[in-house]
Amino acid sequence: MQSSSSPTDASRPFLTWQRIIDWAQAHYRDRAFAKDERVPARPGLLYLVQRGAVRLVGTSQLSAAVDDGEEETATSVVEDAFLGFVGAGYPFEIVAQSPFALQAYAHTEQTSVIWMYWHDLDNWPHFRKEVLDAFRYQHQRKLLWLSTLGQRRTIDRLLGFITLLVEEYGESTEQGYCLPYSLTHAQIGSAIGSTRVTVTRLMGKLRQQGLVLVEGDNLICLPHSAQINKPETSVSDV
Repeated sequence: MQSSSSPTDASRPFLTWQRIIDWAQAHYRDRAFAKDERVPARPGLLYLVQRGAVRLVGTSQLSAAVDDGEEETATSVVEDAFLGFVGAGYPFEIVAQSPFALQAYAHTEQTSVIWMYWHDLDNWPHFRKEVLDAFRYQHQRKLLWLSTLGQRRTIDRLLGFITLLVEEYGESTEQGYCLPYSLTHAQIGSAIGSTRVTVTRLMGKLRQQGLVLVEGDNLICLPHSAQINKPETSVSDV
């Protein structure tokens, strides 16, 4: 399993990452955020998570018909969907295409984010390659995510979704492999196209069957007996 790796591990030269941190601080391009605080990211910039974790949320503003008993009127409905995490040492971008938009929130306390323009990476050619490789890796994981969402049964989508998250971010404990970040049932429901009530009910079934465990502060885990495949590529392995 992948542990909660940091950009300063042995697989990445510490000197390069430290230079980027120093550059960001010198150019006022870094900021720490409180848990659930929105990261004011915008399209066209590159963001790097230095510490903590960022939660990506897709927001769509759709029109819906409302019948007030006399006539049908159109109203605007905003829907949010959890799209995944970005852990320490990983990059992310924000894209916007009406009526859809992507937003970022700090998922843990003191989440630190660095931002820059793409041409700023010309200062660190090797690191630029790492960033591009990381985006390719994220794209591959999203394809697996889409495959999971194609499952007909909600319980299969739920277990597949949890498995993908644990494969990518899970840490080994005495009980199993656990997510280091908590997720609400409402957030899980938005990710798999279900409701909070349904997720709560199905999580109970998975726990009864021994397929899912819950530890500590509602951290979701898979037992050691589960087949966990560590992703072959991650930015910290480049």
